Amino acid sequence: MDLDVPKPPRPALTLLQLSDGSSLHRLVVLVSSELASPSQILPTGTCILVEGTLQQPALQMKHVIELKADRILHLGTVEPNSYPLTKKQLRLEFLQNYPHLRARTSTVASVMRIHSAITRALHAFFQDNEFLFVQVPTITTTLTRGSSNKYLVNPILDIQEASNEAKAEFSKNFFPQQMYLTDSGRLHLEAQACALGNVYTYGPRFQAKKSLPEMLIVEAEMAFSKLEDAMNCADDLLKFICKWILENSTEDVKFLSKRTDKSIEDHLRLMTSCSPEKISYTEAVKLLNQATEKKPGNSMEWGVPLTDEHASYLVDKIYKKPVIIYDHPKNLKPFNVRLNDDEKTVAAFDIIFPKFGTLVSGSQSEERLNTLSSRIEEFGLSKQHYKWYLDLRRHGTVQHSGLSLMVDSLVLFATGLYDIKDVVPFCTTPI
Repeated sequence: MDLDVPKPPRPALTLLQLSDGSSLHRLVVLVSSELASPSQILPTGTCILVEGTLQQPALQMKHVIELKADRILHLGTVEPNSYPLTKKQLRLEFLQNYPHLRARTSTVASVMRIHSAITRALHAFFQDNEFLFVQVPTITTTLTRGSSNKYLVNPILDIQEASNEAKAEFSKNFFPQQMYLTDSGRLHLEAQACALGNVYTYGPRFQAKKSLPEMLIVEAEMAFSKLEDAMNCADDLLKFICKWILENSTEDVKFLSKRTDKSIEDHLRLMTSCSPEKISYTEAVKLLNQATEKKPGNSMEWGVPLTDEHASYLVDKIYKKPVIIYDHPKNLKPFNVRLNDDEKTVAAFDIIFPKFGTLVSGSQSEERLNTLSSRIEEFGLSKQHYKWYLDLRRHGTVQHSGLSLMVDSLVLFATGLYDIKDVVPFCTTPI
């Protein structure tokens, strides 16, 4: 007697859209229910590593290739009830609450890839132009800006058995004098430039400001150079980076143009084809005070810093492109910037971008021993702390200049975003 035995149901196929973070593209993966149940692998955020066969889709689909999984090598499941990310586009402000997860979203992933491209371009530019890469101290006694907004390094003995008194005493004597997190590596770069020629460095810099306590900055110093050389180097550097982004991050730029700012590509192309307008600080003040349109804020007085409104007016209304402002009043720049012949201004410059403010600052350093010594006194700094720096003027001095580029601000420019918290991998907040 023949029995009509029912056949077992065919294994169900689950279609996954898999992103490995390397690009915007996603790979469609077919996973049989024999390998993993859909409830395990379908939740957004699941991590899966599979081995299988690449094939063309059996049906006409948007994707042109797919992977049929033969076995699962790793499966990291998700707790759907507590996982904060969804398939829908999420506001960047919301994602700031989840810095450990937000790089999994398309927008933040694109920003991080452009951030990486900019870092690669920076090194390529300086290496191609025969700058040597050197590291500078993160903990130092010397502060370029002489600012009160500084981080004092105060180590505490981390021995559980030690008394509070012992820890306090240790913290006082760990360093022979007060040490700070560096706000700039330019001073130490000068020592290297005087021996090696053109040098650069790359890393975090610190100021005790809640808005931006930690900044990622690339700094360069060039031996036998003046202010004009530093300005030209900054212009060439920006052109190189913008061209690099357009050529190597095309898909991410186009994607962010739809998500953030449609003019991203135009801004990048403008930077590759034209140079910033160069005006002195004194000329900038005259232009602002002679403006026939509604003035940006109060009238501009010589000797005070340019406000964001003033800078925006110059680049957006008058020149409609980036502007280099040079020869600033001496009280607005660090003590080591070269004093000009008028003894009122110093050989320093800022490059101001539309909407984003200052992206690059630079200067020619003061190589004259007596003048530098007087400037240190004017700033109320300890000559003992800067003895090594003065030695560079005593022993084989050389004219030199350099620049500092704010990398995070450049990422803002290249991605069309406005909040610095959206372009750094991790903000300086607890996670």
